[in-house]
Amino acid sequence: MPSQFKSALLAFVCVGLVCISVGWSPCLAQNDRTSAPNPEQSGSANPSTSSTSGEQPAQPAAATINGTVIDQSGAIVAGARVTIAPADRSPSLDVLSGTDGEFFFPRIAPGPFKLTITSAGFAPKTISGLLHPGEIQTIPQIALDVASALTEVDVGVSRIEIAEEQIKVEEAQRVLGIVPNFYVSYIPNAVPLTSKQKFKLAARSVIDPFSFLVAGASAGVEQAQGHFVEYGQGAQGYAKRFGANYGDIASSTFIGGAIFPSLLKQDPRYFYKGTGSTQSRILYAIANSVICKGDNGRWQPGYSNILGSLAAGGISNIYYPADDRNGAELTFENAALGIGSNAVTNLLQEFVMRRFTPKANKHDLANQ
Repeated sequence: MPSQFKSALLAFVCVGLVCISVGWSPCLAQNDRTSAPNPEQSGSANPSTSSTSGEQPAQPAAATINGTVIDQSGAIVAGARVTIAPADRSPSLDVLSGTDGEFFFPRIAPGPFKLTITSAGFAPKTISGLLHPGEIQTIPQIALDVASALTEVDVGVSRIEIAEEQIKVEEAQRVLGIVPNFYVSYIPNAVPLTSKQKFKLAARSVIDPFSFLVAGASAGVEQAQGHFVEYGQGAQGYAKRFGANYGDIASSTFIGGAIFPSLLKQDPRYFYKGTGSTQSRILYAIANSVICKGDNGRWQPGYSNILGSLAAGGISNIYYPADDRNGAELTFENAALGIGSNAVTNLLQEFVMRRFTPKANKHDLANQ
């Protein structure tokens, strides 16, 4: 064997012995690299396992909202649209109030919320609040204000419908809760009444129990003082006096509050001013005994009231005793007295009666 080959073989054997002595070989090194755990892989596996096995955070319990929609007279408002904007920014929800005026929203996300209530003939109303988890919140009664002529209302709501809602408020107005105060509007720009509505308001006033009470009291005083002797005394005489007094109330109300206002297109109501100086309000109240607002919204001479007083006085000559019938001169005198009494009544309306009328519409007077 050549010496060079022997030297190379000897060197190779020596290197092999050294490698074996330190425990390393190319195969072992490769196996070590293959079988060694990958720190990145092992680190990524643990979080994955823990995330799938961990518990989800508890969701807050849903809450509930309910309430009732009424108008200013306290009457139920059915069919009002109630919209809620939940706190979780989910789409808004809306419901209609039932025949009892109530609405109900179940399973609402807790947190701040906003309710918007709309109904034909009423001004929209917005209410904000805060819901706690699992809370059952009852909103206090929501009183809608009647829409004035300047209030934006839903498209399709007619002026007749708005006027009907305003009449409902007026029919609930009573001084001290007793005396009817139907012919006063606390809405400066109230919608004009139709002829049908004018007759409806007159009829409502005539058949009110207070009208019968006034007629009965007047008949009693007249009988006690011996007025209208031809009527006699006793139950029959009282009945005649009662009929005459009630006839005066009915004829003056219908003629001055419905017939002439319909023919002449005038509004029979007194429109409360409530603003300005005391002097301007006094002049306004007195002037309204001889002027009125037309159905066109403009002020004009109060022909309806003046002619109504004259006509009612003339008609009374039909049923009063012949000796007590008013001649033409006395009829005009009574008409003048009627104008004066209207001026006094208007002054009381402007400065006194609103304070004692619980159902008066105060919404449009908020800036006073």
